[in-house]
Amino acid sequence: MVPTGRQRPLRHAAVGGMAVLLVAILLGLTWWFWNAQSRALGPVVLISIDTLRADHLPMYGYRAVRTPTLDALAADGVVFENAYAPSPQTLPSHVSILSGRQPFEHGVRDNVGFTIKPDEKLLPAMLREAGFATGGFVSAYVLRDQTGIARGFDRFDARLSPSSPEIAVGELQRDGMATLAAANQWLDGLQSPRFFLFFHIYEPHSPHTPPARFREWAPYDGEIASADEIVGSLVASLKRRGLYDDALIVLLSDHGEGLGDHGEQEHGLFLYRETIRVPLIVKLPRRQSAGRRVAAPVQHIDLVPTILDALQLPARPGLRGRSLRPLFTGGTIPEQGLYAEALYSRYHFGWSELYALTDDRYAYIRAPRDELYDLQQDAGERRNVASERESTRLAMRNALERLTSGARIDAPGEVSPEARERLRALGYVGMAPSAAGFPAAELPDPKDKVRVLERYRAAIALVRQGQFEAALSSFRAIVQENPLMADVWSEIGGLELRLGRPEDALGTYKRLVEVAPHDPAALISVADTLLKLGRVEEARAQAALAATTAPANDARWRATAHQTLAMIALARRDEGGARSEATLANQIDPTLPMPQYVEGLIRYNANQFEGAVPFFTQALKETAARTIQMPELRYYLGDALARLERYAEAEPVLAEEARLFPSELRAHAALAMLYRATGRPRESDREVDAMERSPMSEGRVLAAKLRRMFAAR
Repeated sequence: MVPTGRQRPLRHAAVGGMAVLLVAILLGLTWWFWNAQSRALGPVVLISIDTLRADHLPMYGYRAVRTPTLDALAADGVVFENAYAPSPQTLPSHVSILSGRQPFEHGVRDNVGFTIKPDEKLLPAMLREAGFATGGFVSAYVLRDQTGIARGFDRFDARLSPSSPEIAVGELQRDGMATLAAANQWLDGLQSPRFFLFFHIYEPHSPHTPPARFREWAPYDGEIASADEIVGSLVASLKRRGLYDDALIVLLSDHGEGLGDHGEQEHGLFLYRETIRVPLIVKLPRRQSAGRRVAAPVQHIDLVPTILDALQLPARPGLRGRSLRPLFTGGTIPEQGLYAEALYSRYHFGWSELYALTDDRYAYIRAPRDELYDLQQDAGERRNVASERESTRLAMRNALERLTSGARIDAPGEVSPEARERLRALGYVGMAPSAAGFPAAELPDPKDKVRVLERYRAAIALVRQGQFEAALSSFRAIVQENPLMADVWSEIGGLELRLGRPEDALGTYKRLVEVAPHDPAALISVADTLLKLGRVEEARAQAALAATTAPANDARWRATAHQTLAMIALARRDEGGARSEATLANQIDPTLPMPQYVEGLIRYNANQFEGAVPFFTQALKETAARTIQMPELRYYLGDALARLERYAEAEPVLAEEARLFPSELRAHAALAMLYRATGRPRESDREVDAMERSPMSEGRVLAAKLRRMFAAR
């Protein structure tokens, strides 16, 4: 039927109305799509609570502590019941978290001696390319930016309080609330919710000393409660900014803690579940999949693919990990053996390394004596069934070998044949092979050495308590039975120096070089000790070799070698050589203000105290960015100021030197004289008493000398 003229306008109107409606729908869908896309692209928050065992959290059934923040986050997100770390150490695990690659792929196998390769791409760089602002805020020295972990962050904050080299690297940390304050300051300056925040706290790490308000719990659990409070403050900050609901939040740990379950109190040695099974919560935007629990085994290297997938960003080629996104809605992912390694025992003690492969039924540990545990019947891994289930053991061993095929044991620094010849020329004849030199089967099984490790850690505790002689006795007993334990030789040498026995320390450090010829710190320790003994030319030869053999990617020790060479040049009255070495040290490590320090020392040694002060002051100002402070810098500045009778300026500088370096007797002596000069005999006597109580005989001699001096006035 031909439409009449009257019908035609009605149809045109209907068609026009439908077109308008269709356009409106398309515009609405477009708006929804782009709004959903923009909401899906941030923020992303990755929270790492260092050294947190999964089975010490209420969300995994533990009842001896309360964690209201983590419980609430778990209720809002997806909880993974069987998440695993690839290493029981902080740096290797975090590199795997951020790279999506296993330690044998990214090459960081220990907390010390390794840095991230320049071509290793980390998650912050991937997200920055997608338009995200990126900020990292960490609480431990082992994650300092010099490791390369800062790569890809617009802002990376690892600032710790100034500390002495006498403090163990693993103990250098800052309070999590201070780290949160830095993160909040960064968040205050952001203009868009498209950001990636990496937030790391160290509270559960040893020594376990929770704040008083959490001491109703066991010490480790009290630290967990403290960590929960800090995370709660971060969550509150996100909610206050209106960011929490749309945020993709991942909370995890890098590894757990032994707590004596298999004889190990801390972590690093073993690959049992208490140290490699970790908590994992993924909170999706707008509480998607909230409350879901996933039993499927997953691992750290799954996180980069998961985050990229959740943000609808391109997958990164070549990663072994799987996106966990299907598990958010009840789907499945390909099964995969979960890899872990522990090389700490080989690098530090000369024992065999360990490797592990875990699936949903078994945990296999490759060792000189293999271990196999049926997790369905023995979740605590108490009964080794390797001999009973030989076919399973062989299948998992073969799978592990296929996974690591072609991978080698990276040494922190290889010793070239030329360097070995130069070491021999300096008298080192009993050098151990490199870390890759011994087959694992020829090294002690860590299961047989765990008591030795705990004796070592008990001796470290004695050092913290100032019981140097007792600690020294323990360390010597350990190396008598375990001569390849490099860390113990290093501790012995350090204690011998602090006890005023440089000749003994020299012999110890030379033994350390033979045990760990790849370690430039050993040669530098020999050089520093020779310098203390006045054997300047010998010191120069040792330090020169350290400078040329230190790994190219280890700026800290290359700079320290040139620092030592500068001090040796000053002892030789070679001012030009001292300036040259100081410049080299500063070029390698711009936070090491050796040029200013050397200029100050040249003037100080010439009794030009007025001229020395500005250089020392500038050097001190430039060390503000350093965690490990320069010994003696504050002493020389404070002493120069005191000699100029600028006592009010000298006092805090000398007091800080005495606090940072308690074995620095000259700082105590200078303070004692300053207090006498300013009419404060009680404070002066306090410093003299401290010297008398020093374990060093030199301290008692110096105290007696000061008492005679003060009595004669």
